[in-house]
Amino acid sequence: MTGAFTCEYAMAESVVIETPSGKAATDENFPVGSRLLPARLRPHITTFYAYARAIDDIADNPGLEPADKIARLDGFAKAVSGDDATDPAFRKAHEIRRSLAETGVTHRHCVDLTRAFKQDATKLRYDDWDDLMRYCDLSAAPVGRYLVDLHGESAAAYPASDALCNALQVLNHLQDCGDDYRALNRVYLPQDWMADAGIGVEVLGNRRSPTALRRVLDLCLDGTDGLLKSADGLPGRLRNVRFAMEAAAIVDIARKLGGELRRRDPLAERVALTKAQFAACCARGIGRVLFRRCGRGWSDGSG
Repeated sequence: MTGAFTCEYAMAESVVIETPSGKAATDENFPVGSRLLPARLRPHITTFYAYARAIDDIADNPGLEPADKIARLDGFAKAVSGDDATDPAFRKAHEIRRSLAETGVTHRHCVDLTRAFKQDATKLRYDDWDDLMRYCDLSAAPVGRYLVDLHGESAAAYPASDALCNALQVLNHLQDCGDDYRALNRVYLPQDWMADAGIGVEVLGNRRSPTALRRVLDLCLDGTDGLLKSADGLPGRLRNVRFAMEAAAIVDIARKLGGELRRRDPLAERVALTKAQFAACCARGIGRVLFRRCGRGWSDGSG
């Protein structure tokens, strides 16, 4: 009875701190903990995603004041670092901390995510592409680095992984540029490009992109293409074939989504891949890795 009460109390307290948006792994642009990855690692990835989702939802909650968001995120950072290992309000942080201890992965990646989302609480504009990339280095790159470390891969894979994750983040920003502005007054489009195009952020409140905004979106997609070129080498750097197939599939997904965003208007509609497009990207990525490694006598690393 006492154990059941403690569990219920922890759940109740977590709701006070967390502000669930209802988003799930299936809403992401890329596969989260998919069957491509080793079965023994998927529960850890699910735990990591739950933690990341919880702190992202806090940062994106329009009903919270910035100081409140920062205080909640500081609590998650302390819990995942082990500075506060008992408060049931931070249950998801305790769960990923235990997962990290089991797998030997550093907690730094989780802490970097809280730094990014604390920035989201107060920073609503980005001066230029480099400013945006510094944000992505905290908000996106740690996800890939966590996966690299979880699979026991070399840190030499970090640069290509960072490029892929940052590209995915920019694509997500472009998908949501209208919603982010209307709901949170948050604009990730580089302000120098907006100024050069002769437009202000208020155009993001429109239901259709004017020609000048289209130019800015295309510049962001040009930058994303450059990131994906750097990410091309990631699958070849990974020893674990399952992880390499996942990475190759995600590169294809990012390229396809970028193409869709070039020909469609994210202010007029939600630009996303269909299930068929998503499946085709996965198939191409998997096939490319298998073709390149065929006959090498590799192990899938599934344990």
